[in-house]
Amino acid sequence: MTFAPLANDTFLRACRRQATPYTPMWLMRQAGRYLPEYRATRAKAGSFMGLATNVDYATEVTLQPLDRYALDAAILFSDILTVPDAMGLGLSFALGEGPKFATPVRDEAAVAALAVPDMDKLRYVFDAVTSIRRALNGRVPLIGFSGSPWTLACYMVEGGGSDDYRLVKSMLYGRPDLMHRMLAINADAVAAYLNAQIDAGAQAVMVFDSWGGVLADGIFQQFSLAYTARVLAQLKRRGSDGADVPRIVFTKGGGPWLQEMKALDCEVLGLDWTVNLGQARALVGDSKALQGNLDPNVLFAPPAAIDTEVQRLLASFGTPHTGAGTGPTHIFNLGHGISQHTPPEHVQALVEAVRRHSARPA
Repeated sequence: MTFAPLANDTFLRACRRQATPYTPMWLMRQAGRYLPEYRATRAKAGSFMGLATNVDYATEVTLQPLDRYALDAAILFSDILTVPDAMGLGLSFALGEGPKFATPVRDEAAVAALAVPDMDKLRYVFDAVTSIRRALNGRVPLIGFSGSPWTLACYMVEGGGSDDYRLVKSMLYGRPDLMHRMLAINADAVAAYLNAQIDAGAQAVMVFDSWGGVLADGIFQQFSLAYTARVLAQLKRRGSDGADVPRIVFTKGGGPWLQEMKALDCEVLGLDWTVNLGQARALVGDSKALQGNLDPNVLFAPPAAIDTEVQRLLASFGTPHTGAGTGPTHIFNLGHGISQHTPPEHVQALVEAVRRHSARPA
């Protein structure tokens, strides 16, 4: 496959810890319900999965935030639960209720039946990656993604979201052998899934360990971090165009384990809003680019307050690397996904503030 040359590589340069003229930014869940144009497209699609499984619709909504805002990367429009859905668990989305699995994985027989799915069942995702990459026409890079093995396991065992993770933690503590078996299959499936996205045209990939932070110290390392590392070890290092493909790992609530996450074989660590960027830079900045980490609820404040918080966050990271070679770099993002209730004009204020306050002299 051949694609248009990249006009804006600021995000990829920051991932590689190279100097950039300003701090690049994108937003987790940037294509979503806060945008009226997204809601209109979803209404046409009829359902979330109708949107995610239709290549044209997925392409359309991925590009919508880029048409509004001067963002430096696009992220594939999909869901983290496509992999367990392809395993046959029966994913559905009830309006206002979030994802549900028809057949949760809760006993030895269900775990024994799990296998890395046939990637052809996820062809709609890879076709969307290629379609989006072509539609971008080199405007900005495209990020592919997956949920982490542990985060997928949470949904697979609980059957959906959870307030207390009682079922998945009961398996973890009561039958750790079953949990390790499930996580190994999940890790291999996630690696195959991300590699297929890379082959289809993704220029960076991100692992969302959305629920890693619910684990106890010692347990996180065994049941989340180790399997994220297993994914990373299998990922292709070059894309379909021969360029290197940076890898991003985001663990919500992962601040206590930054010292151990520093050793992960990835280029970028994403941080939630509870982490001090300056301290994180001191800890891992010589080995990883950092991504984050504005509290998404800042976007409900007036634009002047958003501007103040942007300045504070940029100052907390400090001056990024300049000049030749590599050094500490920062990718501006939220500390988690953007809320569906966010005023779109406040996102515009955020984007303008980041560009204005991070611009470096030529």
